[in-house]
Amino acid sequence: SAAPQFGRPAPPPQTGWERLSELWRRDERQRYPEETINIIKSAFTGGLIGWLYGGLPAFYQAHRAFIEGSQGELFQNRADAVQSAHRAGLRSFIRYGWRWSWRVAAFVTIFNTVSTGLSVYRNKTTVGNFASAGAFTGALFRMHLGLQGLAGGFVFGTVFGIPAGGLSMLMQKLAGETLQEKRNRERRELYEQKLAEWQSRLSVMEVLGQMESNAQEGVEMEGAKES
Repeated sequence: SAAPQFGRPAPPPQTGWERLSELWRRDERQRYPEETINIIKSAFTGGLIGWLYGGLPAFYQAHRAFIEGSQGELFQNRADAVQSAHRAGLRSFIRYGWRWSWRVAAFVTIFNTVSTGLSVYRNKTTVGNFASAGAFTGALFRMHLGLQGLAGGFVFGTVFGIPAGGLSMLMQKLAGETLQEKRNRERRELYEQKLAEWQSRLSVMEVLGQMESNAQEGVEMEGAKES
């Protein structure tokens, strides 16, 4: 029979490092895994929330301070005064909103990357993964303050990570399965599909090879009779 010109499909990743490397690779449809997309989405959401958290109070404070500090200034009309107050507030909104935005986005991104990486590596989602991710992220953000800041960030991150992880796991359970369970199921189903296709092609090629061999034998026998 003819040898197949293709190999057996590779089984799903078995080790933690294999699962981690798959986390940053695109699939056959050029799509990143859902966990990676969630990290990107959470970074954007965290940046937006941070911008609003830091920018809105700064806007109102700058707006009020401008009005209180410009009582003696002359403006062409009321609209000019209102626009000047709004511009002062907008400048503060952009300045302080950006300061909070990138910090929150960075914190959320590192936290989710570490927690997702631990869950993927260990192939299970636990509160301990989120607590460890929070402790690492908190310590990383406070390490420039010395040993005391490092310890404080470690404690803060752990306290933050436990309820955040519990809430995330609860939402996943309500959805019916965790991301890891869903990912494992999809890997298994895809592997079984590819394996079935491979076996089907192999059977067809074996049949074609047998037919080719029989035809060759028939030609040889006809040649022998003629001779």
